[in-house]
Amino acid sequence: MAEEPAENIGDGGVEAEFATGTPDTRAEAVVDALGDIYWQTAYGGRDAFPCLVRTILSQNTSDTASQPAFDDLLGRYDDGRDLAATLAAADRETLADTIASAGLYNQKSRVIVEAAEEVVADFGGADAFDDFVREGDPDAVRDRLLEIRGVGPKTADCVLLFAGGRGGVFPVDTHVHRIARRMGLAPADADHEGVRAALEAAVPTEKCGFGHTAMIQFGREYCTARKPACLDGPDACPLYDSCERVGVVPETGEVVDPAETGAAD
Repeated sequence: MAEEPAENIGDGGVEAEFATGTPDTRAEAVVDALGDIYWQTAYGGRDAFPCLVRTILSQNTSDTASQPAFDDLLGRYDDGRDLAATLAAADRETLADTIASAGLYNQKSRVIVEAAEEVVADFGGADAFDDFVREGDPDAVRDRLLEIRGVGPKTADCVLLFAGGRGGVFPVDTHVHRIARRMGLAPADADHEGVRAALEAAVPTEKCGFGHTAMIQFGREYCTARKPACLDGPDACPLYDSCERVGVVPETGEVVDPAETGAAD
């Protein structure tokens, strides 16, 4: 892991510094500010199939819950053989028990086994799948990942970023979705794909990865769903002056989803 806070979902990476200069967009300025607050990291280099499994486990749960589940999974199934082949043949009930700390373990065990079966059937195993993720056309890789049952846009984009090292990929989780719309970096009524399109169009390729991880950390520490720091005044949030606070009224303490405000892009 790079030198990042323990709470970060960074999934590994190489510490790096990117030239800032004068940002071309407000979204880039926000990402630059996040890079000053947290870290600037270049991602990539993770093995693609374990990264896919790790991201599936993280769905609808916290890293605190999903990381131990991933560690337990590797402890039981990563025996030096092809991990995809091993999991494709795994007993689902045993796998579910192994990953129970991640929550939704029956559903996730099914998704993991079926994904492993697809990787073995279509690519021959984890190594060939890794080559495809790293070297294939990014759009084709993303489309193929989205064909796997239980794999959504955020999971696919995380594999592209953390395993494939693809620049210009800005995965959108609940934190990024909320913050981008609250700050006015994306339309207030944008869905996750709309937010992703807005950010990837406005943030330079090399800054998308650390923008994603740093924005998640910012959402945990400052821009929470129910009580963002700005409710305590301008000095409480380091990005107060960069934010439109769509759906947040510090004077009254009211906080609603940006989509409920009727704000238009």
